[in-house]
Amino acid sequence: MARPQGQPQMLPVDSSSIERIGYVGYDRELYIEFRNGRLYVYEGVPAWVHVELLQAGSRGSYLNTEIKPNHAYRHVT
Repeated sequence: MARPQGQPQMLPVDSSSIERIGYVGYDRELYIEFRNGRLYVYEGVPAWVHVELLQAGSRGSYLNTEIKPNHAYRHVT
C-alpha cells in the first residue's frame, strides 16, 4: 500500500495503544497511528524525543506525559 505524499515510513511497535510510529527529521514531525486507525502528527518534535519514545517501556505513557503536553498536533486520518 502506498504512503500518502509526505508521510514517512511507519514502523510497527509493540504497544497496547499505538500501532505504528514514523518520523520526518527535517520537519520535526512525529507520526503516530493508533490501534483504532487514527493517525496524528505531532509538530516540533526533536529527534531525541522520537528515539526516547521508541525505547520507552510504555510508549503510550511516554506519549501522554512527554509529547502531548509539549507539542501541537493535528489529526490526519
